[in-house]
Amino acid sequence: MVKDKAPKKQHLIHYANGPSLEEINGTIEVPKGRGFWKTLFMYSGPGALVAVGYMDPGNWSTSITGGQNFEYLLMSVILMSSLIAMLLQYMAAKLGIVSQMDLAQAIRARTSKTLGYVLWILTELAIMATDIAEVIGAAIALYLLFHIPLVYAVFITVFDVLLLLLLTKVGFRKIEAIVVCLILVILFIFVYEVALSNPDFGAIFKGLIPTGQTFSGTDHVNGSTPLTGALGIIGATVMPHNLYLHSAVSQTRKVDHSDQEDVARTVRFTTWDSNIQLSFAFVVNSLLLIMGVAVFKTGAVKDPSFFGLFQALSNSSMLSNGLLIAVAKSGILSVLFAVALLASGQNSTITGTLTGQVIMEGFIHMKMPLWLRRLVTRLISVIPVLICVAMTSGQTAIQQHEALNTLMNNSQVFLAFALPFSMLPLLMMTDNPKEMGDRFKNTMWVKILGWISVLGLTFLNMKGLPDNIASFFGNNPSASELSLAHTIAYVIIAGIILLLIWTIYDMWSSRNKMPKRFETTEEHYR
Repeated sequence: MVKDKAPKKQHLIHYANGPSLEEINGTIEVPKGRGFWKTLFMYSGPGALVAVGYMDPGNWSTSITGGQNFEYLLMSVILMSSLIAMLLQYMAAKLGIVSQMDLAQAIRARTSKTLGYVLWILTELAIMATDIAEVIGAAIALYLLFHIPLVYAVFITVFDVLLLLLLTKVGFRKIEAIVVCLILVILFIFVYEVALSNPDFGAIFKGLIPTGQTFSGTDHVNGSTPLTGALGIIGATVMPHNLYLHSAVSQTRKVDHSDQEDVARTVRFTTWDSNIQLSFAFVVNSLLLIMGVAVFKTGAVKDPSFFGLFQALSNSSMLSNGLLIAVAKSGILSVLFAVALLASGQNSTITGTLTGQVIMEGFIHMKMPLWLRRLVTRLISVIPVLICVAMTSGQTAIQQHEALNTLMNNSQVFLAFALPFSMLPLLMMTDNPKEMGDRFKNTMWVKILGWISVLGLTFLNMKGLPDNIASFFGNNPSASELSLAHTIAYVIIAGIILLLIWTIYDMWSSRNKMPKRFETTEEHYR
């Protein structure tokens, strides 16, 4: 008798070209015939994972500083960014549900292998940039709450991989619930702190309407203009990795793709889930900006870093009304702020790791365990943070804080590089009836608003790039440093444009072809 061959040993890093996040793809049953709210509850969860990216530590300083400098002027920018995010995330989720491929897989199926590797590297840099913000946020929260020295706190953030290992054992539906709970913790803390400050609601609603001053580049406050403040908020809000993530996690619900009504129902309820969760993210970011205006006295916070904000929340001389001052003396305001910061960082740990796996499998067909993926990216991300801490060890506390804050803000420049390469292909594919079918292709209004949003965001990111590069030279760069920064920025912009042309050409050339969803090879893991 001939014995069956033993299954091949599974390597730690191996080939993968199957369904997106295959372990959880299509695993959650959604009963039919239920009422609207019960059905919505079953579809709720993926939107929360996406919304986390819109309220991570990278958003905090831009929103609070924007409030400190320009009061409620930039409320309209937060609103516009949130509406654009809802539109882009709707298209990303729809692409995943209808095509049964995530955004990375869909782009790779329509582009060359070489371009796939280039886009993978670019997107990895963007994910690592957000990871730097998470390292800084979590390390500072640990330092503020438990007085752990900053260097040790940075190393401790590496061990959030143990949290990820635990979460992989509890099931995806429970992961969604944990993320929702952490979002509610953040929301409750900021609602509580803003409610105590008794903000000017008339001015808040007035700030939701954009004016000519909203994008002014001449009105300087504390070295910043409304334009730079707006670009900071936009850059920290609309991020490429959320589009990849949503196109993957939207496929966790079981769908009968032979039934267009079932597909349409999934798209509809996934959109509801996404818009509701992103509305929460809009509220959180608005509360952060309102804190900058109403909680602190105007101009009182000289240190805009997380350290400075924590100290300001326990310093009665910096707060704006009597009730806040009374509560601040107990220390609860500052402690709650640090708890929210820690919760934000842990939420981003979960979603950042999932996104990393999505783009690795999608672009280069390589898979590794989530814990290993997290360990590698986190170890890489802590290096610039440790270098920053070491280089400023002999400086004053405020200088150290400002250096970390600058590193966090400067790391976000990579998001401007990567964003167009997710938005443009997404829009091209969801506009194409060959890809989506006549029923699910973008409507005319979605197409018009989508192109306005994509071109507008790309232009604003490129416009802000020279100033972002200049900020690497410090707060007061010399004329020669400014000239060098602008030269570097223009070279980068030229490179981005050439790469975009390459991407669009590949996408356009394959627009009438229907690529195979997945290849079947001997290496495809079982």
